[in-house]
Amino acid sequence: MSETRTTADFWFDPLCPWAWMTSRWMLEVQKVRPVDVRWHVMSLAVLNEDKLDEVPEEYREMLATTAWQPVRIAVAAEQLHGPEVLGRLYTAMGTRFHNEGQGPTREAMAAAVEEAGLPAELLEYAEKDTYDAELRASHKEGINKVGQDVGTPVISVPGPDGTEVAFFGPVVTPAPKGEAAARLWDGTLLVASTPGFYEIKRTRTTGPVFD
Repeated sequence: MSETRTTADFWFDPLCPWAWMTSRWMLEVQKVRPVDVRWHVMSLAVLNEDKLDEVPEEYREMLATTAWQPVRIAVAAEQLHGPEVLGRLYTAMGTRFHNEGQGPTREAMAAAVEEAGLPAELLEYAEKDTYDAELRASHKEGINKVGQDVGTPVISVPGPDGTEVAFFGPVVTPAPKGEAAARLWDGTLLVASTPGFYEIKRTRTTGPVFD
């Protein structure tokens, strides 16, 4: 008899390379555990809009301007074409932004929209606030599960006793594959579902390894 599948809700900002690494791990988890990923948008721009003076100067302008564009396109795609398009749009964006090193250029976003089978008109929403209320609502839903002290990604999944288990991360590079992905999933759920558990961390000594 097959195992009952469960849904892991995953909040992402396409700009974040660490969320990208985690998302690629989650695609591996789908192959080795009875888990289906449901994608949602959150926003580093929204997360940091009230504390721009606290972030490093090199990120300040990006968060105030460029960071809005990919998430606005993603939310517009979700609103106009349904939530099922988010996974493939995120993959198309992330591959160009991170693996190919293009960053969130207009050309990269246009190519991602095309690859995802979506209309080019979605690019127009990069500079529009048409769906900012929906973006903020999606962001709030995710961040409220873990608190304001973290960022993207946020993952939420039913725990062993049926209660919700939500956490930031894990931050990992390169993205584990196969049984290694399964072990990390099992271990992450184990610690995240432990009452009173809040944090495990060590200093990063390498940047994201895209493969």
